[in-house]
Amino acid sequence: MTKRQDYLSWDAYFMGIALLSAQRSKDNSTQVGACIVGEDNKILSMGYNGMPTGCDDDRMPWDRVGKPLETKYMYVCHAELNAILNYSGGSLKGARVYTTLFPCNECTKAIIQSGISEIIYYSDKYAQTESTIASKRMLDMVGIRYRPYQMEDKKLHLEL
Repeated sequence: MTKRQDYLSWDAYFMGIALLSAQRSKDNSTQVGACIVGEDNKILSMGYNGMPTGCDDDRMPWDRVGKPLETKYMYVCHAELNAILNYSGGSLKGARVYTTLFPCNECTKAIIQSGISEIIYYSDKYAQTESTIASKRMLDMVGIRYRPYQMEDKKLHLEL
């Protein structure tokens, strides 16, 4: 008997974890997940976009439009930042982050400072925004690799 041939690649596995993590987000317009992985392909941390710990998300704004203090943007912690902050094991030097959305400039600063060496992203739908342009400028400057996730011909169905 030979081993199974249709198993998930590491990239598919970790992006799947990021996509599943995104489903924890309570944001009604954008759900983002992130999974940080060590050089030995062990999951180090995960995160999703949501309100800071202890902030009652039923009392916080989730709107996208309006005065800044009445929208989510002043309050929500992004998935990549949450994944970095959720890690309590020391250095993330050399780790990879799988994220469902290309990181904004603020998360990119945290990625750089944390020592993460590669970003694998599912979507780059905000590629033309100043935030994403700034992110790529910083990543290129410090030599952090980033690449789109290459879709595989895999379908999974989870019943939870």
